[in-house]
Amino acid sequence: MSEQTTRHGVALVTGANKGIGRATAERLAELGMAVVVGARDARRGQEAAQALRAQGADARAVVLDVTDPATVQTAAEQIDAAFGRLDVLVNNAGITGSGQVSPMDATDQIPSQVDLRMVRAVFETNVFGVITVTNAMLALLRRSPTPRVVNVSSHSASLTLTSDPDGPFAALLPSAAYHPSKSALSAVTVQYAHELRKDGVLVNAVAPGFVDTDINDHTGQLTPAQGAAVVVDLATAGADGPTGGFFGHEGPIPW
Repeated sequence: MSEQTTRHGVALVTGANKGIGRATAERLAELGMAVVVGARDARRGQEAAQALRAQGADARAVVLDVTDPATVQTAAEQIDAAFGRLDVLVNNAGITGSGQVSPMDATDQIPSQVDLRMVRAVFETNVFGVITVTNAMLALLRRSPTPRVVNVSSHSASLTLTSDPDGPFAALLPSAAYHPSKSALSAVTVQYAHELRKDGVLVNAVAPGFVDTDINDHTGQLTPAQGAAVVVDLATAGADGPTGGFFGHEGPIPW
């Protein structure tokens, strides 16, 4: 482990082979952090890490499927062996449950019609996967002088915003899968922040905005780099930074 890596820290980003996750990894690497690219697909993860290294980054890939505890544990062991600690965990990996369809247009998630198998699959990744990864990485995070956990969420997680019949999200189709999974992620975020506050671990949720990615069939208006900006802000927050909050580019988001 180099002195530079020790000074600037180590970050793990799940789902980092594309989209917001990759843009987040790129920005953290630009800030001098060693970046671990978590990806379900080994080839795609290695390609992303290689591209980062070509840009001068200290980057490596680990196979990490958030729904497979064995791969998560192996990834933790690899990070331990390589660095001995983890400074930043970005829980970015997530699914809509509707294939290449935006969750805003997912008619198959309407509560009265939804297939419970879809709901379970979405929660398995978006909620239970975050718990699995966070718990596996906690020992490494506790070795960091500045541990940070950022859970990538969505504005649709906000009950305040989505329950307003005259609000900006009134046009969203009702969902029993994606939107509730992100609301549950908010609750999990708050509980981790409450537990880990005494250890100096700052835990926050972020909504990167409507970003042009696979998850919405590239209909988003922001670039992945623009979406990643708020993620990186929370991942690199100082000791006086917030914990247990929900933030977007516009600032705090109501629960």
